[in-house]
Amino acid sequence: IAAKVASILGQDYDIEIVEHHHRFKKDAPSGTALSLAENICEETGRTSDDVIFGRSGSEALRDKKSIGIHAVRAGDTVGIHSVIYGTLGETVTLSHTAHSRDNFVRGALRAAGWVIKRSPGLYSMRDVLGFK
Repeated sequence: IAAKVASILGQDYDIEIVEHHHRFKKDAPSGTALSLAENICEETGRTSDDVIFGRSGSEALRDKKSIGIHAVRAGDTVGIHSVIYGTLGETVTLSHTAHSRDNFVRGALRAAGWVIKRSPGLYSMRDVLGFK
């Protein structure tokens, strides 16, 4: 969905990804944030070279094609991922908040139920959700 929104809004919108997780998370940025950036790049003709991790100093200046990824680690937050699309005059934000890890179990069960009806192969959640 995030990639499709980026494609629909077009090149006049800046894109930033912000992810929040608990203080014990060992990686930053999260795999989900990286996947969001990868899908947006694929859909909009950007490359991994357009992805910037955090902003400081001269990197604070925005390149037209850049996608910023920002990681927050605090408390016991299970997971919040937001994609911010901003242009002059408006901001559109797509956000998902996981209140419990139970959501991931339900997603895995949904994927398992979907995949047992398919022939052997390599599938992703994009296939399960009908995005491919």
